[in-house]
Amino acid sequence: MLTTEQKQLFQTNGYVVLSEYFSAADMQSLKSEAQAIVEQFDPNSTRAVFSTQDQSKSRDDYFLQSGDKVRCFFEEEAFNESGELQQEKAVSINKIGHALHTLNPVFKKFSHDPRIRQVANDLGLLAPQIHQSMYIFKQPKIGGVIRWHQDGTYFLSDPLSVVTFWIAVEDATIENGCLQVKADGSDTPLREQFMRFADDSTELKVLDDTPWPKDEDARPLEVKKGSLVVFDGLLPHFSAPNRSAKSRHAFTLHVTCATTQYDPLNWLQAEPSPL
Repeated sequence: MLTTEQKQLFQTNGYVVLSEYFSAADMQSLKSEAQAIVEQFDPNSTRAVFSTQDQSKSRDDYFLQSGDKVRCFFEEEAFNESGELQQEKAVSINKIGHALHTLNPVFKKFSHDPRIRQVANDLGLLAPQIHQSMYIFKQPKIGGVIRWHQDGTYFLSDPLSVVTFWIAVEDATIENGCLQVKADGSDTPLREQFMRFADDSTELKVLDDTPWPKDEDARPLEVKKGSLVVFDGLLPHFSAPNRSAKSRHAFTLHVTCATTQYDPLNWLQAEPSPL
């Protein structure tokens, strides 16, 4: 599936972009199903938000116990000072996670698509397994910042094998908060490890004090709907807030190789699904 040049780009830069890899119909199917999940969601059942800026929110039980569930998380700016939604529920949700790939028939079928498995195999994941799936909305006006991070922080293994599959369900542009990556490749140490202990306390441990790239030095990955961005666990990446009038829907999978040792301190310990 991948050309020799594409494989080399992944090895050199830590990522490769497959433009419009999936059809518009594929993306509409995911979008419609995500909207149906939100429609059925009771906004009064939780006030849990998702944030990479404030790590204390990651200790919320609602988040930590979502590895084998389908749960909705709000944008940080979804509520007013009184704790009430400032806009409709449909444009208040940050993401749905984290077991869409096993619990929802539409997302399960897509997540196990042979086209995804072939790319995983081409990139060296001989026994690929899915640990996590997320549908990310990046809502208009209130879509929150995702700080610089590496996915190996959350899916550590020995040796490190996590590969992220990031699918643009809608066009992603600099205006609506597209993915941005370290411009000169991924030859960089793992800086942090997000650890979860037996008592459900968590710690974001600094492993290496190498500075994060500067935002202005990042490379924006503006891609069309249906495009697939695949990147390794060491690639520093972030996304700016979405202040535009357009959402930036995306679907992501975090995949490791079953021949590597998954760290017992990783926050998500749900049984992985063979790809």
